[in-house]
Amino acid sequence: MFIEPHISKSSETKAGWIEVVSGSMFSGKTEELIRRLNRALIANQQVEIFKPAIDKRYHAHDVVSHNANAIRSTPVDFARDILLLSGDCDVVGIDEAQFFDHSLVEVCEKLANNGKRVIIAGLDMDFEGSPFDPMPALMGIAEFVTKVHAICAICGNIANFSYRLSTNTEKVKLGEKESYQARCRTCFIDGMQQRKSTDESI
Repeated sequence: MFIEPHISKSSETKAGWIEVVSGSMFSGKTEELIRRLNRALIANQQVEIFKPAIDKRYHAHDVVSHNANAIRSTPVDFARDILLLSGDCDVVGIDEAQFFDHSLVEVCEKLANNGKRVIIAGLDMDFEGSPFDPMPALMGIAEFVTKVHAICAICGNIANFSYRLSTNTEKVKLGEKESYQARCRTCFIDGMQQRKSTDESI
């Protein structure tokens, strides 16, 4: 379990840093994000939370986990909006980071350089098993990276891939259990090979 580093209140320079929580669908990324943000609220820190405006799966405004835990947030269309809206807060939370463009990397660096704790949650790989930008760059500049895992829907082993059940090939396709399964590497590869064989036979 991630425990926040101790920051001396006597320091004249307020230290900021970046934390990234990554993993597949259904791995508990948002759950962990909410847990950390709630701890910051308990510590009487000023917290601002953001999510991409396109993500309305559970709620138009709140960040909501698959387990239905929720925390208020501000939907934004562009990563740079976060800079304008974060104000004088101590902690910035960002959910579904993979839905933002690469400018999110610069935004998070500026926030951390300005003394804010930045907590980011997002998918590390897309439905094809490729790195999902801008997550690799965010993981590269972060002080703390936590990779969480789901359970494979096929065999029950540890899962770190998000397998898309439909044949839709758009990189960004919002969906839940009706559209995706968490799968281990073996079951993910098997599924992709079966799909390829089916496509070639048509």
